[in-house]
Amino acid sequence: RLRAAVMDAHHDLGEAARRPESPRLPPPYPRFAFPAARGGHDRHLGTRTYPRCMPIPDFVVQLRTLVGTDLLWMPGVSAVVVHDDGRLLLGRRSDNGLWAVVSGILEPGEQPAHAAVREVLEETGIVAVVEGLASVSSDSETVQYDNGDCAQYLDLTFACRAVGGDPWVGDDESTAVGWFAPDALPEPLASSSRTRIDHALAYRANPERGAWFAR
Repeated sequence: RLRAAVMDAHHDLGEAARRPESPRLPPPYPRFAFPAARGGHDRHLGTRTYPRCMPIPDFVVQLRTLVGTDLLWMPGVSAVVVHDDGRLLLGRRSDNGLWAVVSGILEPGEQPAHAAVREVLEETGIVAVVEGLASVSSDSETVQYDNGDCAQYLDLTFACRAVGGDPWVGDDESTAVGWFAPDALPEPLASSSRTRIDHALAYRANPERGAWFAR
């Protein structure tokens, strides 16, 4: 934790020197971002493999001391953030180079909508508000990391609206962030993010339809 605090302080000083107008963010929560659709894929076992290069939340570290590398079912959130002009907020992941919507794991007891807003601020510097729940989905495949850890993910995707801030890389989970027109999304784009964007835009077009879920 001390090392993380020191790294955060150096990061804030460097950002302040380059961007005096940028808001100072609180120290980032420990988190483990969703892996995007990339990595080794074993069709027979229904698994995908990924490098383990993202920070792991403390509570997951503690669970791993009890269950080892066995399968964990992890709840998480994704935020499809829309600018007033209709552009979408995306970040380029540092672990696989794919562009993706902001995603993250819930801390124990954390409200999902609050987690979505928190993740957006921490990762991109954008202040967002949740408009509604756009979709509820789960990954049928098991994700296996290079260290042997196995996980599957439940995702709650929220349609969000930006209300302040300028996009900038807020932590080490992304190498770039920015706004993109829906008809000019960057490549390579995570397939899961494309699906979540579709669900969020459909929700915003007709909120009365409610959240998408498999029927």
